Amino acid sequence: MRDVTRALLHVLTSGRRGALATVVRVSGSVPQQPGARLLLAPDGATTGTVGGGAVERAVLDALGQCRQHGRPELVVYDLARDLGMCCGGRMEIFVEPVEAEQRLLVFGAGHVAKPTAELARRVGFAVTVVDDREELANRERFPDCELVLAEPREAAARIAPRAEDWVLIVTYDHRLDEEALDTFARLPHRYLGLIGSRRKVLRILQRIASRGDLPPLDRVFAPVGLDIGAVSPEEIAVSIVAELVAIRHGKAARHLRALDDPRVARVLSGELSPEAAALMVDPVEQG
Repeated sequence: MRDVTRALLHVLTSGRRGALATVVRVSGSVPQQPGARLLLAPDGATTGTVGGGAVERAVLDALGQCRQHGRPELVVYDLARDLGMCCGGRMEIFVEPVEAEQRLLVFGAGHVAKPTAELARRVGFAVTVVDDREELANRERFPDCELVLAEPREAAARIAPRAEDWVLIVTYDHRLDEEALDTFARLPHRYLGLIGSRRKVLRILQRIASRGDLPPLDRVFAPVGLDIGAVSPEEIAVSIVAELVAIRHGKAARHLRALDDPRVARVLSGELSPEAAALMVDPVEQG
């Protein structure tokens, strides 16, 4: 049991998702009693046991699925009928995801960043705010957040980005937006969101592409957020955090993401200007 507890603490500090199975009810002849646990770590390592043999293989399958989708469930096995085990008893096993608070790096400390950071904290993110303006990036405005006083490129060395990090770019300057996107899209991340109108996003991508080395964009969401008609900073915060939650749980949603637009390739090649590509007015002009 101590080994499972130690391994559990390691998962909780890794920033990644594991899954834990706990025997909660049994009847008849069974290989383990209530309280037995089996932990599947993010790297696939296991600690503990719920009985070995066929039941353990079945539970490991459930743990693997739980680690993917992040939803808890109660699995019930009749050991003889369902798994062909000679024990003949019945086991109820609770399978649940295990993960630490995931880190959200927010670049910018302005009018959108503040409500977004507050809401993201409420839904379980550990928020780090990056901005070089001490009058805005302070404990009074962001009491529950880590603060980094720096511009994006400088912050990259101080933050040590991880593959589990979520990145949100909402700075006060298009130059800083471009710098943050160009820098952090090349570094480990799970998600990268950039605020702005479709025209602004396409122009930033075109400028980066013109330098001949466009970073990977498969996890870049720009314009950021879900298409809910948000206008005010608080509404935009809801749109952004709703997108984070949808992606975290693997749910389909209507994203504002311009990179899904087939015109993007033509903009990046120089065949089409961002202005021409954005003739259809954005549902949300994010700035």
